[in-house]
Amino acid sequence: MGVQQAMEALRERASSIRESLQKSETITDNMVSILGSFDHRLSALETAMRPTQIRTHSIRRAHENIDKTLKAAEVILGKFDLTRKAEAKILRGPHEDLESYLEAINQLRSVVRFFSSNKSFKSSGGILNQTNTLLARAISKLEDEFRQLLTNYSKPVEPDRLFDCLPNSLRPSSEPGHQGDASSKSHAEHQKCLATAVYKTPTLIPPRVLPLLHELAQQMVQAGNQQQLFRTYRDTRAPVLEQSLRKLGVERLTKDDVQKMQWEALEAKIGNWIHYMRIAVKLLFTGEKKVCDQIFDGMDSLRDQCFADVTANSVSVLLSFGEAIAKSKRSPEKLFVLLDMYEIMRELQPEIGTLFGSNHCIETRESALSLTKRLAQTAQETFGDFEEAVEKDATKTAVLDGTVHPLTSYVINYVKFLFDYQSTLKQLFQEFNDADSEAQLASLTSRIMLALQNNLDGKSKQYKDPALTQLFLMNNIHYIVRSVRRSEAKDLLGDDWVQIQRRIVQQHANQYKRVSWAKGSSPSGGGGPVGGDVGGGGLSRAVVKDRFKTFNTQFEELHQRQSQWTVPDSELRESLRLAVAEVLLPAFRSFLRRYGPMIENGKNPQKYIRFTPEDLERMLGEFFESKTWNEQKR
Repeated sequence: MGVQQAMEALRERASSIRESLQKSETITDNMVSILGSFDHRLSALETAMRPTQIRTHSIRRAHENIDKTLKAAEVILGKFDLTRKAEAKILRGPHEDLESYLEAINQLRSVVRFFSSNKSFKSSGGILNQTNTLLARAISKLEDEFRQLLTNYSKPVEPDRLFDCLPNSLRPSSEPGHQGDASSKSHAEHQKCLATAVYKTPTLIPPRVLPLLHELAQQMVQAGNQQQLFRTYRDTRAPVLEQSLRKLGVERLTKDDVQKMQWEALEAKIGNWIHYMRIAVKLLFTGEKKVCDQIFDGMDSLRDQCFADVTANSVSVLLSFGEAIAKSKRSPEKLFVLLDMYEIMRELQPEIGTLFGSNHCIETRESALSLTKRLAQTAQETFGDFEEAVEKDATKTAVLDGTVHPLTSYVINYVKFLFDYQSTLKQLFQEFNDADSEAQLASLTSRIMLALQNNLDGKSKQYKDPALTQLFLMNNIHYIVRSVRRSEAKDLLGDDWVQIQRRIVQQHANQYKRVSWAKGSSPSGGGGPVGGDVGGGGLSRAVVKDRFKTFNTQFEELHQRQSQWTVPDSELRESLRLAVAEVLLPAFRSFLRRYGPMIENGKNPQKYIRFTPEDLERMLGEFFESKTWNEQKR
């Protein structure tokens, strides 16, 4: 029974579920029917709306195109307006308001760029032609303005302004050919001062004008007018620089011009040239480089080209004079000016390397270096010429009194001057080889001294009196030794050289005494009073008289002759007199003491005994004083 009830309950539940499913299916069918109806209606509505949508989209696109066109027209009209305003500024020219003028050029360039990138516009071609024409006219006016501005402010620099930029030691004094206080200093001291000297670069163009010129130059380069700008700058600045140098005194001289000049005039011109080189490089070329750097800042190649061409002719004029001197006929007196010229080229080498360091200036650098080498070579060849000239000097200048020969003093002074140029000479020697420059200088000095001594030996043979020959050699070699000992040459030649020469001086002094006083120097016999028989037994009155007479004659002759001779060095003169007196006076006193009474007791003793020892001593004090015969008689 329980089972039947359970089954019944299940049947009822299943029946209930079936009814529910039937109802749900009915509802679903109804919903599908309703939705199908909606779909049909929406399709009809969409079909009805499509033309309206199409018209709305077209209208919207048309509005967008109109907006774009209006905006493009506004931009084009703006460009037209910009061109019109720029044209007005261009027509007025750059002189009144350069900044505004440059702004107008930039505006025109922006117009050109705009229409170049929008060539689809119908009017683009015409506008581009018109704007480019206007731009070309604007740039042409800029060129005129650049030229006018550069010309107005490019004036030659007066010499006084340049002198004010020099250090005090180089400013010219009222005396021609002298600079400042340089003449009161030795060459070496002067060179030391130059090493620390301060130069003030002159203002060639007012600083306020340089930015304007720079801006103008930039605009011309942007317009592609670089070559026209270069020519304008070169043709304006180069003549002004050349004029500044002419006002200073620079002139172009050829080798022939140099050869025709008297030495004094040429020496003055060389001194001036050294001064001009220093002013040109340290002041004018430096100032020109500064101007060039500022005007063409950021335009490196153009800047270097302009500086090279502006300075080219001025450099050529200056260096050509140096070349003419270096190639002219060599002579000993030119050596020191050659060294001065070599020195200035060495001094300026760093500045020349810096100023003319670009590829455009290669020729200038090489010309300067070539001149330096040529001057060094000519100076070195002149050394050889001098050495040869000293040895072969055949001047007939007679030194009648046996004093120092002019050749000796000339050569010694020459060598002293050489040692003022020690550092320069050492640099010069190194131009040609790497050997020890100090050893080369010592060798050169030794050779010159040897050449001089060889020549003096030859000149000494002109004297007929062998005593004067010895006196001449003694005087000259003593002068050489004394001069060397008081100069820097002593350190190079060495103490051994000095000692050897001193011994030679003494040998000539001894030879003088031997040949001059071997006879006739006292009445003591032996052919003359020096040495001989002072106490050799009794002499007859006649022999004694004869001895005194012979002595008187010979001594008077020696006194008369040798009082006209000269020993210029007081110390040497006194030592030589003393050496003679030490031989003569003791012998004379001895003879007089022994034989004087024999004569004094006879007739006319003063005829035979004419001198006392004091007379002889006094008269010896007159030897080597270069007295004339009339002075002796007085």
